[in-house]
Amino acid sequence: MIKSVAIQGIKGSFHHIVSQQFFDDSVNVNECLTFDGVVDSILDSQTDAAIMAIENSIAGSIIPNYALIDSHNLHIVGEHYLDIQHHLMALPHQTIDDIKEVYSHPMALLQCKAFFKQYPHIKLIEDKDTAEVAQRIQKHQTKHIAAIASRLAAQLFELEIISESIQTIKHNETRFVVVKTQNSEISEDQINKASVKFELDHKRGSLATFLNVLSDCKLNLTKIQSLPKIETPWKYAFFVDLTFESYTDFEKAKSIMTIMAQDFKVLGIYKNARL
Repeated sequence: MIKSVAIQGIKGSFHHIVSQQFFDDSVNVNECLTFDGVVDSILDSQTDAAIMAIENSIAGSIIPNYALIDSHNLHIVGEHYLDIQHHLMALPHQTIDDIKEVYSHPMALLQCKAFFKQYPHIKLIEDKDTAEVAQRIQKHQTKHIAAIASRLAAQLFELEIISESIQTIKHNETRFVVVKTQNSEISEDQINKASVKFELDHKRGSLATFLNVLSDCKLNLTKIQSLPKIETPWKYAFFVDLTFESYTDFEKAKSIMTIMAQDFKVLGIYKNARL
């Protein structure tokens, strides 16, 4: 039973919204300003689980989080997709012409880049967390400064939304994963997705042969992400998401993949949020 969860950011952040939607308001939330802090929170048993953004439909994969999950042997036990709507907000009674600087998380700034081309007088500055900027503006009553954050952050910190949904692509989703130090506790008949990591011999056709196994075992490849092996330049580990109708099919494929790969690890088995 998950009673506490670590998030990157503070209340009002998108990670906080995911905690409310995936669990409910009763779960205790531990606010961490970095993903390293999020991981430390579950490794030190301060929380039962953690929520980590893993990829965005506009900006792509958040590769450092793949590395954190892998290097600390964490297990993905669930996933959640959140519609990300970025709103520009500031203290009340200001217009966009009054704003001189906008602070936000680098990912949020990247997703709203096109909007700010219309306002060259505004300086964009990277910060640790979307909601934390909103909180800081409210705490210090700072004028001429705006934040990019969620509607919940505007409500919590009594800011006024100057412009709504300023992200470049209006349909903007982020995939979050729920991780624990132990594997999934759900029954096999509910499991229909897995995340795995593997490394292969650096020779022609090795990846193609490996992927053919997935098809032969009735597994559907929904994502593949390479990550450089720092200790071995120009060699890569692969992170793959797989869906399947039968857990038995996955078990069959896993036994073959374990033999074929130099290094094979199951990062998580869980229920596909899209099915």
